[in-house]
Amino acid sequence: MTHDLVSIITPAYRAAAVIGETVRSVLAQTHENWEMLIAEDCSPDDTREVVRQWASSDPRIRLIALEKNGGPAAARNAALEQAKGRWLAFLDSDDTWLAAKLEKTIAFAKAKDAAFAFTGFRRMSSDGATVGRYIEAPPRLSYRQLLGNTAIATSTVVLDATRVGTVRMKKTYYDDFDCWLQVTKKGLDAHGLDKDLMRYRVLDKSVSRNKRRSAGKVWQAYRHVERLSWPESAWYFSQYAVRALIKYRSF
Repeated sequence: MTHDLVSIITPAYRAAAVIGETVRSVLAQTHENWEMLIAEDCSPDDTREVVRQWASSDPRIRLIALEKNGGPAAARNAALEQAKGRWLAFLDSDDTWLAAKLEKTIAFAKAKDAAFAFTGFRRMSSDGATVGRYIEAPPRLSYRQLLGNTAIATSTVVLDATRVGTVRMKKTYYDDFDCWLQVTKKGLDAHGLDKDLMRYRVLDKSVSRNKRRSAGKVWQAYRHVERLSWPESAWYFSQYAVRALIKYRSF
């Protein structure tokens, strides 16, 4: 494991039209010691060829070509298995970072002695032309606090692999949320850097856009993954729902 190296975990599926912008945001980082592991999940479009071209232009970018489609958890795991850095940074193929994202997040994690750090962000339209209001990052979230919170966006997360140990995603609807719960369950709280450092692209056909279905999957995660009692699940779900309504009250 290379001490200051950042391993960027990027699953890619049907991302040919947007992943170039994502890669460019990584190339613009002020922290230059990184490897970008893009796990291409057998897209029906030209995603794999686009990634291959970027990989040929910079040795820090690596294409991981999956042999069969397995979904985001499998793609993230394929990248995680090859990660060599101390820091694990997650960046979805349709999102982008501001230039100081890695530098500021890692400095913050070191200053706070945090194994788990995340930041604030803004949503942007699918074409990138419209940027929404700022979504702030709370200062700290424990496992119990995270159960009822929607604050952590995957593309803002950085983990210290020397502290959290092996990181793997389970094949669940919210594999990322489940992973953050497993990390915080170890007593490693998530520390929020309240700075605007990421752009989350809103795609009309993305998995998370069906809010009713998403809410049902959160409830299932409480009951069947976290094994919470019905009263506990109802309590955390009420907090989650209120925060989600506040979060999505306007673009």
